[in-house]
Parts: sequence; C-alpha cells; structure tokens
Amino acid sequence: MNPKIFIVFFCFLSLSVFSQNKKTTLAPDKFAGIDTALARVLKASKAAGFAVAVVVKNKIIYAKGFGLADVENNKPATEKTLYAIGSCSKAFTSAIIGGLQKEGKLDIDKPVRNYLPELNFYNNDMNDHITLRDMMCHRTGLSRHDVSWYLFPTTRDSLLTRIKYMEPTYGLREKWQYNNFMFFAQGKVAEKLTGKSWETNVKEKLFAPLGMTASNMPYEAVKGNALLAVPYDLHKDSSQKKVPHYNIGGMGPAGAIYSNVQEMANWVMAWIYGGKFNGKEIIPAAFAKEAMSSQMVSNGAPPDAEKSDLMFGNYGFGWSVSSYKSHYRVEHGGNIDGFSANTSFFPTDSIGIIVLTNQNGSWVPAVVRNIIADRMLNLPNFDWTSDRVRLIEKGKRETEAAKKLATSSQKKGTTPSHNLKDYEGLYSHPAYGTMEVVYEQDSIFALVPGKKIWLEHYHYDVFVPFIIETGEAIDTADRSNMRFMFNTTEGGDIGSLSAIGFEAPSIKLEFVKTPKPKAVKKADLQPYVGEYDLAGTIIKIYIKGENTLTASIPGQTDYELVPIAEKDKFSIKILSGYSLLFERKENDEISAVSFIQPNGTFKANRKK
Repeated sequence: MNPKIFIVFFCFLSLSVFSQNKKTTLAPDKFAGIDTALARVLKASKAAGFAVAVVVKNKIIYAKGFGLADVENNKPATEKTLYAIGSCSKAFTSAIIGGLQKEGKLDIDKPVRNYLPELNFYNNDMNDHITLRDMMCHRTGLSRHDVSWYLFPTTRDSLLTRIKYMEPTYGLREKWQYNNFMFFAQGKVAEKLTGKSWETNVKEKLFAPLGMTASNMPYEAVKGNALLAVPYDLHKDSSQKKVPHYNIGGMGPAGAIYSNVQEMANWVMAWIYGGKFNGKEIIPAAFAKEAMSSQMVSNGAPPDAEKSDLMFGNYGFGWSVSSYKSHYRVEHGGNIDGFSANTSFFPTDSIGIIVLTNQNGSWVPAVVRNIIADRMLNLPNFDWTSDRVRLIEKGKRETEAAKKLATSSQKKGTTPSHNLKDYEGLYSHPAYGTMEVVYEQDSIFALVPGKKIWLEHYHYDVFVPFIIETGEAIDTADRSNMRFMFNTTEGGDIGSLSAIGFEAPSIKLEFVKTPKPKAVKKADLQPYVGEYDLAGTIIKIYIKGENTLTASIPGQTDYELVPIAEKDKFSIKILSGYSLLFERKENDEISAVSFIQPNGTFKANRKK
C-alpha cells in the first residue's frame, strides 16, 4: 500500500467588490524580483503550478499564478484558478458554529450532545463532557482515524455512528490530536440547528457576503468548471502524474471547499478586520478573537536551533497560531489528493498570504508564504527554497541510512496457515466499515470503495497492503508500515484481521470476518426447513420473510443464517466462528445438521 495515501484535507474563495480588491503597485524594496524567486520555487519543487495572493488590510496588492493548472492542455495557472484547499476549510466550519452561538442557538462550552444527541462517543464520560470548544481545537482525546473516512466513505449519518466505536488514546483535554471527524461533527451540529446542509450554511452565511461567487463544494459542484485545476502527484521525484479528484463527500465540513486565491483573499481580509468585510460583520467579533487565540498547545517544544526565531505551536478554532520571527501568525494548511494549500495572516501587521497548488503533499505553500512574509515584514532575507531542498535531501539520506541499519522481523520461508481462498470474506469494523477480501490469480486482494489493494504475503498470516494504481507496476520496495494480520478462531477458521499501523499503536483495529453471502432463492432453502433433535433440544429451521433461513433455539434469540460458497453450509450472521453444515442422504434428502462452533461440533438429526 502506498504510504502516502492517508494524506488528507481542503479549501476555497471568491471576489467581492472589485474596486476594493483592485491590485496596487508594490513598493520595489518589498517585491523586487519576486516573480523570479517564485518561479525558482516552481522549478525546484517540480510542481505543475500554484497561485498566490497577498493582502494588506483590505486590498489585494499581489495576485498571480505560476506554472500550469492543466499540464496536458498547457493551461496556465492564474489568480482565478480553482484548487481544493483541504483543511483550510475548517475555519469556515467553525465560523458557522460561532455565528450560531451569537444567535443563541448553542454554547460552545456546553456538552455537544445537548445539540446533537445522536452523536455518541466511546464512553459516557466523553458523552457528558466533550464540548464544541474541545472539538474545534482538537483536544477530545481522539486520534485521527482518517482511514475510516478516506478508504471507507459513506453518508454523513453513517459517519456519525462510527464515532462511538473510536477508542480515545488520551484523556479529554490532555493532548492535542488532530481529528477530522470532530470538524465533520460540527457541520452536523449546524445542519441539525439550522435545518440546512453544511454546504448551504457556508454559501449563505460566508460565501455570499464575502463575494465568493466562484468558490463551491463538494467536487460534484465544481467538476465542470473550466477554471478547475488538474490534481497531480510528483511521480518518482521527477514527473507530474495526474491523479483523480478525491470526492470527500460526507466528510465535507472537514475540508471539501474549492476556491481561488482571489476569493480567499476576501476571507483573510475579514479575519484581519476582526470578522468584518466591507464594514459588515461576517464572523462574530468575540468569536473571531477566540478563534485566532491559543486554545490548546499543539507543539510546546523549544524552537529548532537552526531557526530559533520560529517558535511555539498552538491551535485555536480551525487555525494554528505561532510566532514567526516575533510576529503573531495565524495559519492553516490543507492537503487532499493532488492539492496542497496554506492560508495565513498576521493580524497585528494586517497582512495576509494565500498559496494554493495542484501538487500532492507539496512544500510549495509553506515556502512561498515564508518568502513573501519576510519581504512584507521587512525581515532579513532567507533562502527558503534552498533550505527546503536541503532538508528534503537530508531526509532522504537519513531514511536510506535507517534502512541499512534496520533489522527486519520478517520470518523467511513461512507460508499462510490456510489456503488463500479461505481468507475470502467480508471484514467489518464498526468505526471503519467493511472491506471484502477476494482470491484471484494465486493472490488475495482487499476491496474498498473505489480501490483495490493487493496483499503481499509477509510471513505466516501477515500481509503487506499495496494500493493498485491503474497502469502502474507495484513497487514492493516501497512498503509502508501497515500490515494485515489474519486471526484464526478456536475452531481453526479465519475469523478476523487486525489492521496494524492504521491508527495509534495503542488501538487495535480488528475487522471481524463474515462469509460473503451467496444469492439463493426461497425454493433452494426449502429442503433445509424442519426440526432437528440436538440431544433432546428441538431446533427449528424455518424461512423468515422472502428468503432468510433462520434457526430457532429454545431460550435464545432466533439466528439468521447466511448461505456461503461451500455447499450446504451457512454462517450465523451475528456470531463469528459459528456455522451450520447440513448433511444429505444418498437420495439427496437433508438428514442432519452439524453446529460448528469454537468449543466443538455438535450434530442434530432431522426429525421425520
């Protein structure tokens, strides 16, 4: 599996009154040679293109595109090119919550379940105490769980039910841990209290008054727009590889917005002015002040010796806060397949910088932001481009050195405990969803929505996942630290798989196996119907509804039986490792049934 796949987040914006955003001439001492410097970033990063806008107070003083929005069609990037802005969307979601608080519809310091009772956490203590403030500043005790929404997308209502099964890794307010689900849930709160979708809330309460007419979400709303950039990944550190747009769908409030730097400039102006745009309050002033204030420590370590003037890292409401060379900086990055973004502003300096690019996991936004910030803040020149290239090369060398020193735990010469076809089935986790494991051409594969994952045998019952990219060979040398470990039941069958490396080490993600049901007609089930004597206990097998074979055992609930590939065999739907195998006489008549379970196999003869 490609270790880069779990990168994730987004953003968007538009134009207000053109006269306010009219570009002005820059002082030559600040922006002399800036185009050359940014063109150098483009070349060094091998990005397809990017766009940047710079704001001073209520004016855009610089806005320009570099490189290409579409390589194949040689379409240049401009200040109007639309990009996915990833997690830069989060501040929009929290701003909606701030507006609802001003309207008296909620209190961010009250338990969130007061407003969204269908939201359930892992335990009652979390249910009773987690507030919207906790969710907005990533201090709920939950780690990311991004695999859940990224590989197993579903509806918003279904995503909400998954949160109950996400085990916390720390106590409430004990540690900062980034979590997209908590911003998604804020969107659900807004939907519940307003009766409107998150998308409609953002458009009506933020986009419209900010004049963000080109900004939109989700992907379906922009996919036909001629200004939309094509997403790319850097293939083997050298060439641009086009990647599909990722449709974030249900997780939209965490980052589904598409925008351009020209419209994002309006958004930044509103924050510089404490929530006002063109003299009108868009974000409640009190909330805006809190949102750009430190709510939770995200990085309390001393500054790096090489950059001692970059220090502390805190989080507000959808914004990161830090000291940039003694200047108070508010910013947020964003990443989603093929796009990277950064939105930043210096509130006490009334300066804003927005950088959007169509390169996956790119360093371009941060470097361009810093280059421009140094100029705008009259700071000594620093070669951010060379510094980043140096750090990347250093990282590569360190990685290669670590590989040479690393010892593998792999046990050579081992084989799986079962025939590969025995691993087939549906594997489910309530916080994630269901994947299907199939056997094809002497290999097994995991199928998740829109993706096929090859499982390379590692040792024993442990496999390494590799996402299959259309038209590309799998590079088995590029292994991630993720593993699928299949587990057997007491009866010796494959009963589950543990996903290792998907989440925090302290969390065990066990996907329970159920056989894939086989389509059958009611007439095919009829021969199994009857009463069976198990040591004096009469068990009734009957058809419930249209075509559901069911076992009724005295003193217990009725059990739905699921037909599987093996002839005359059924699994018990709600009990992993339990199945029924019917026996036939020579005349093909059903004569008995064996109950196969972890503590043994028990035979019941059919009553005549």
